[in-house]
Amino acid sequence: MFNRRDQKLYAEDVPLELIAAEVGTPCYVYSRAGIEQRWRAYDSAFADHPHHICYAVKANSNLSVLRLLAQLGSGFDIVSVGELERVLRAGGDAHSVVFSGVAKRADEMRRALTVGIRCFDVESLAELARLGAVAEELGVQAPVAIRVNPDVDAATHPYIATGLTEAKFGIAMNQALAAYMQAAGMPGISITGVASHIGSQILSMDPFLDAVGRLLELVGDLAAADIPVTHLDLGGGLGIRYRDELPPDINEYVSGLVEAVGQSGRRLSITLEPGRSIVGEAGVLLTRVEYLKSNARKNFAVVDAGMNDLLRPALYDAWQDIVSIRGGGGADARCYDVVGPVCETGDILGTERLLAIEQGDVLAVMGAGAYGWVMSSNYNSRPRPPEVLVDGDRYVVVRRRETIEELWGPESMPWSK
Repeated sequence: MFNRRDQKLYAEDVPLELIAAEVGTPCYVYSRAGIEQRWRAYDSAFADHPHHICYAVKANSNLSVLRLLAQLGSGFDIVSVGELERVLRAGGDAHSVVFSGVAKRADEMRRALTVGIRCFDVESLAELARLGAVAEELGVQAPVAIRVNPDVDAATHPYIATGLTEAKFGIAMNQALAAYMQAAGMPGISITGVASHIGSQILSMDPFLDAVGRLLELVGDLAAADIPVTHLDLGGGLGIRYRDELPPDINEYVSGLVEAVGQSGRRLSITLEPGRSIVGEAGVLLTRVEYLKSNARKNFAVVDAGMNDLLRPALYDAWQDIVSIRGGGGADARCYDVVGPVCETGDILGTERLLAIEQGDVLAVMGAGAYGWVMSSNYNSRPRPPEVLVDGDRYVVVRRRETIEELWGPESMPWSK
């Protein structure tokens, strides 16, 4: 994906300094080979076990990324009708779409039912009632897996821990059987599976296996109540290496889940919803050093990318590696806080980074393929950056840089003379 040659950083066979010079900074760059390699690793790890890989669109929703995944045969996990329309526009198969999320509107349900999605992951009894009513109105049955909250501690950042009792997601395990019995009596509902998603950036197999064990107990209770299911949706959440993390590799992760399900004696298809682990390490954010400055306590590298371009460090206190694309180091290196142009003290991409840099140098923020551009904003009236997809020795701008004029395109001034 990203490699050094003569100290210079490349994306596949394209030097990043070329992209920075021709496209400008800030700029997101993705590796096609990196994305393909990770998706195929999931698919091959299942071998002959029935499975469905639904890429989590929220991680990176660029149409070219979605098109690439659709061509590989991927399904998609969505959380809004906007993501559904993106998948369809990119050539994705509606029948391979799983609709997650806690606040599905009736119009979103209606559209998803009309195009014939694979499954709704229902997160509350109120949602179940609404979905049943919308399905009856359309004269169809909605395929449903109820998202169960197994109360498993994923040992991750609290903002991305979704499987604990205090989280807004899912239905509590002790209420799940009653919810399924209610669903079984609804003419607009067709029960197909059991779903769970315990969090993101998880670095151990233990939480996943704990959750699977609890879900399989529920599957047994459902079978005893004559409510059979055909699949387990185990969500996503596998972590990646940002610094020194050692998450399970994809083969270990999938094999562990398949073994746990197999030991139950039940031939259940497994649905996974990976996002970060497919695209995270396949992307970088390029940013140029505008100024170097120092005070009595700190050295600052002031760059042209800010928290509006990459929110994770400010939102999660997330650590992402920051490197010079031209290499260097050694005795010339100094310790810098890498800070952006946004008028917020929290606009920091990284603290205490050892870098040998000069004004005008370009830095790469690594591991920026997931939750990068998709979380960007126009705060401080800053146009959002372009996105570039590299394929071997060529690159394509798959989203151009916004213009300043586009920022106020949807606005009006009704009282102006």
